[in-house]
Amino acid sequence: MQRIILFLITNIAVMLTLSIALSIIFSVFGINTRGMGGLLIMAAVFGFGGSFISLLMSKWMAKKSVGAIVIEQPSNSTEQWLVETVRRHAKQANIGMPEVAIFNSPEMNAFATGANKNNALVAVSAGLLNNMTRDEAEAVIGHEISHIANGDMVTLTLIQGVVNTFVIFLARVVAGIIANATRSNDQQSSGLGGFAYFAIVFVLEMLFGILASMVVAWFSRKREFRADAGGAYLTNKQAMIAALERLKMSQESRLEGSMMAFGINGGKLASLFASHPPLDKRIQALRNA
Repeated sequence: MQRIILFLITNIAVMLTLSIALSIIFSVFGINTRGMGGLLIMAAVFGFGGSFISLLMSKWMAKKSVGAIVIEQPSNSTEQWLVETVRRHAKQANIGMPEVAIFNSPEMNAFATGANKNNALVAVSAGLLNNMTRDEAEAVIGHEISHIANGDMVTLTLIQGVVNTFVIFLARVVAGIIANATRSNDQQSSGLGGFAYFAIVFVLEMLFGILASMVVAWFSRKREFRADAGGAYLTNKQAMIAALERLKMSQESRLEGSMMAFGINGGKLASLFASHPPLDKRIQALRNA
């Protein structure tokens, strides 16, 4: 329930912020809100704005969502090892030292997030630390550090912003075409009413959004292969393969979306929306490397 409330509050705040920003832009530049140019600007503001605000808030949201506790001062040998491992990999990858956190979950999982390479977060579950060997855990950490070094969070934010913009823009353009087509020859008839128009926009945004999520998921899967290769480079290939094989034998992670470090995907349709490739394919890619 806490996560749902946090999600709703955050999204309401984002929408209000973007609405105010859009009003200022239209007012300052005297943009016609009814023209195609105004529509495209509105779509871009909400499409990119939402994505970048989410990116800027990603560390805070991630920590709140999973209850991750940042290690300010290691209190035991495991925390000391974790911090030193992240520091060593960060130095190898030529990025700033990320925040290091542990979250209480029995699942073997880890994630990385943050707005840029020098202001990131690496979080590891207690389940991963308790159930993996040090070599395997180090490979997973290397995978997450590679995500940061490769700029995956920013890259996917830009891709999400582009597809969001097109979803918002095209939904309204198509809805406008439908509205015009329903107008009779009688000039008094205005075609679709306001409610019907917005209902069509909503349905079209859902449909286009499904297609857009497939595009984003495809890019995300490609970045996972690169992160696996990075983890193998920072540690060694056999350790990375062993970590993936151990994860394959474990239960599917309960974390979703960008915070899901590893997962076993379902059928062919589900695989189109999966942010991570099947573990078998990732293992085979490493063996063929």
